[in-house]
Parts: sequence; structure tokens; C-alpha cells
Amino acid sequence: MKYNFDEVIDRKNSNAMNTDGFREYIFHAPQDMKFPYEDDEFIRMWIADMEFATPQVIIDEVKKRLDKRIFGYTKIFDPKYFEAFSSWTKNLCDWSCKKEDLVTSPGIIPALYELVEYICKPDEKIIIFTPSYAYFKHAADYNNMELVCSPLKNEDGYYTIDLEDFEEKAKDEKAKLCIFCNPHNPTGRVWKEEELRKFADICFANDVLVISDEIHCDLLRTGKKHIPLAKLYPGSDKIITCMAPSKTFNMAGLMFSNIIIPNKEIMQKWNERHYSFENPLSVASAQAAYAYGLEWLTELKLYLDGNFEFAEKYLKEHLPKAVFKISEATYLGWVDINAYVDKDCDLPLLFANKAGVLLEGGDMFVGNSDGFIRLNLACPRAYLEKGLERICNLLNK
Repeated sequence: MKYNFDEVIDRKNSNAMNTDGFREYIFHAPQDMKFPYEDDEFIRMWIADMEFATPQVIIDEVKKRLDKRIFGYTKIFDPKYFEAFSSWTKNLCDWSCKKEDLVTSPGIIPALYELVEYICKPDEKIIIFTPSYAYFKHAADYNNMELVCSPLKNEDGYYTIDLEDFEEKAKDEKAKLCIFCNPHNPTGRVWKEEELRKFADICFANDVLVISDEIHCDLLRTGKKHIPLAKLYPGSDKIITCMAPSKTFNMAGLMFSNIIIPNKEIMQKWNERHYSFENPLSVASAQAAYAYGLEWLTELKLYLDGNFEFAEKYLKEHLPKAVFKISEATYLGWVDINAYVDKDCDLPLLFANKAGVLLEGGDMFVGNSDGFIRLNLACPRAYLEKGLERICNLLNK
């Protein structure tokens, strides 16, 4: 490979959540919380950023922007940004949005918090599929909206939408929004066109608007194809699409995402209420990612394919009662370890104290997830092997 994904990069003293924030984020504890392991001894497989360097082509463009030496109030005026983003989605998804529908946000999470307020009235309901990225729930809670969960069906580790259950909940006249994950986190499903159409048709028939979080859309296993939900309904203004370069190119800390809002009423509220300035370094990095990042991404996907294949083989050999399927997308492994742990076990605390592994347990994914762990596989393979070894050794005791 041209790029070295086996390189081990020291992230200490960089204010990284990965190394410095795990006590607060995972355990809701102060910084002086003690473990049997020193911080440097932990294998970190928790937060969803990568242990790989951001591509040099992005770093170079940020350096060029630094050389301008002034970082004043910034908005995107140069058409090259939209051209780069549009070309990227056209190349990878055979789809692009209208320029007038595109706005930016510091992240998809803050965009969700805003959009829920703009879309829903105080007594209305929001539907999500579980297991779910927790911030979908948090966005509802923040806006004091009632959350309705539709559990995905799990058949030996392969997840599908329970259309009957979802339709029943969508028929509630108070249900006005579904926050949808495409591809799905944490299960890694890449939804097929038939699944997307059946889901969306239920939404539209019941006047349910969709926010489609597609942040993982670039991170598919080699050979898989992402279908933006909005691509299937080009004339609809009932789908808000959220995309970002942050997961794809390991630049989450630069706080930049693309929000595509075809609905004029919601766009008007966004423009009236949103603080619409961008970080100049974030703009430079995002534009560089979309303009020059495809070669790096192609190699990254091959390396991640190898990591998933390695994890599958290792778990089959050393943890045969676990249920694990190679994710169709993301760099996150979703592992059912119910055969090895008690139902009420605090899994993150167990693995931190007894194995020196930092990970996220199923209880962090709203529901329909007890006895699961989510493992970040975007790391050097030697590091992955060490983490899996520790996990398996503990569960086999």
C-alpha cells in the first residue's frame, strides 16, 4: 500500500477525547477515577474516530490556509467547495444535491438538535430504530419531545427493519419525524433499495419527515454501494440528508458537516436561527478531502476489510459463542457476547477493570442492545489483535 495504516501515532497531550476524555464520556466520572491499568496501558476501541493519520493531502491544504495568516469571520463563497462536494457524491453515489439546498453545521449532532426544534411541535413524537446512536435520543430529549423506538429485527447478527412495527408507530398522528441512520450505526447495515423504499413510503404515507444521517456513507466494505435516501425521491422535500468528511478522513475535531435541506419552510427557519459562519481551516480541510481524498479512502477501505476479516476469524476461533458479522459499512464491529456475560453486567467497566480495554457497551445504544459491545476496528492490525486477545482472554476465564 502507498499509505501506512500500521503506523502507531501517539495522541497524548493533544486534548483527544480518545486518550483524555474516556472517564467523563464512558463512566461519567472525574479525571481522578482510578483503574488497575495506567492510561497508557489501555487498548482504546471505543470512541468513533480512527487511529490513522488524516491524509497528507488534507494536511497540506490546511497548511496553505495557515499561510494566509488571518483567520477572520468565514463563510463559503468560493464555488469550488460545492463543486468538490457535488463531484464526490456524484462519483461515489451517482447523486448530488442542489447548491441552494446545502448548508453547513459544526456537526451532525448540533444540526439534529436544531432541526428537531424546527420540525416538531412540543407535543409531537420522534421515531428511531434501535439499537441506535444515542444522540438521536438526546436530540429528542433536549427538545422535550417524546421518543418512540422501533426495534430492528436481528437474525443471527443480520439486522432488518420491522416494517409492521414501524408502520404501526408511524400511523400515530403525533409522529412527525424519523431520525434514520443510513448506513446504520451500530449494526453496520447498508440498506438495500427495496428496504429504503418501503421505509420511506411508510413515512410519506403518514406525513413523517425523515432526517437521514449518512455520515458513514463513504466507509463501506469494498464493493458495496451507498444509496442516499434522497436519491430515490428526487422530487421530495421530506428528506433532510446529513453527510460529513469527519468519519471518512479522521477529522471529527474540525467540526464540519453538510446538511441538505430541500424543504423551504425548514430552510427558512435554519437561515433565521442558525449561526452560519464556518471555521476557515475546516472549510479548507473538507474541500481538500472531497477534491483529493479518493485514493487514500480506497486504500483505507482495503485495510479495514482486512481488519474485519481478521476480527471475524479471531472471534470464531477464540470466542465461538459470540455472534459477529462483518459490518457492511462503518469501521465499527457490533458483537453479541450474551453467551459470556450476565444480563445486568456493566460491560465498559468490566473490560476496563479486568482487561484494560476501553469499549462501548450496548447500554449506550438506547435499546435492543443488551449484552453487546461495539468495537472500533479503525486501528493498526497489531493493536486490534492485542485488543481482541484481551477481550477473549477475559471472557474465557
